[in-house]
Amino acid sequence: MMQKKWTGLIVLAWFCILIGYANTASAEPVKLTYSCFFPPSHIQSILAEQWCREVEKRTNGAVKIDYFPGQTLTKANQCYDGVVEGMSDIGFSVLAYTPGRFPVMLAVDLPMGYTSGVEATKVINDVYNHFKPKELNDTQVMYLHAHGPGLVFTKSKPVYKMEDMSGLKFRSHGTSAEVVKALGGTPVAKPMPETYELLQKGVVDGAVYPLESNKGWKLGEVVKYCTANFSSAYTTSFFVVMNKDKWKSLPPNVQKIIQEVNAEWIPKHGDAWDNSDMIGLKYLLDQGGLIIGQDSKEAARWKAAVTPILDSYAKELSAKGINGKEVVDFIATTLKKYQ
Repeated sequence: MMQKKWTGLIVLAWFCILIGYANTASAEPVKLTYSCFFPPSHIQSILAEQWCREVEKRTNGAVKIDYFPGQTLTKANQCYDGVVEGMSDIGFSVLAYTPGRFPVMLAVDLPMGYTSGVEATKVINDVYNHFKPKELNDTQVMYLHAHGPGLVFTKSKPVYKMEDMSGLKFRSHGTSAEVVKALGGTPVAKPMPETYELLQKGVVDGAVYPLESNKGWKLGEVVKYCTANFSSAYTTSFFVVMNKDKWKSLPPNVQKIIQEVNAEWIPKHGDAWDNSDMIGLKYLLDQGGLIIGQDSKEAARWKAAVTPILDSYAKELSAKGINGKEVVDFIATTLKKYQ
């Protein structure tokens, strides 16, 4: 009888040990990887890493995120596909680096005359929430944001009027390349991380980008002139997305926490773009740079020159079975509301 009792206790003990092991195993954190093309010192990269740490904190360590800035996991133009294919679980890059893939969202990049990153960031999230385009269905969108006004910068020759753009080569991509062409310049399609070297070596005469890049990418060291062409200013759309299967594998409570953090990070990115524009402006001036203003007449000329880009893009969308006029008009109306 005593032997049976001890046998039962031993079995019970082993059962408890196995249950404890199972609980320990299930308590292992979910590990995610995050790829970002911005260098680690850039404010946008800093915000992305802070997002990682905030998710970890609010999930009480149930999620752990390995953050890879500076294209160390996937290149800027490979980032989105890298998320789709599982090379990274989360990715942060530029929609325009994959031409033709995001026709609705890239309408946001059109030269609408943006004046701040806050308004551009509000616009892009409104566009996504309103149209819910299928083009992003192969990932789980965390959130989107967009930089402040994209302006004209040159290395040696100042651009006072549109005719000064003629004969100059500008690093640009996507919509910004169309802006360069409309204004009389020659676009050279290259990703942002290559811009410093292109300017330094004289491969291009200038570039189009937001003021923040003068400090964020140190471009203020290799350009001298900024033409404040706000009337024809474009923006660039950025994505933060997660692999869809990975998202579906997360517990509902973790998904809810991540969505709450996402909502908080949208205005953080908008504010950061504007704050860094001011820092970039100061950095350019400190390097001896010059800001070239435009009077109302010249500003109107530049706006008129880029307006056909909007009309042409609307027609391109319509040819793809998308109501292009509705998309472009929605963006223009939304931007006006925020301005």
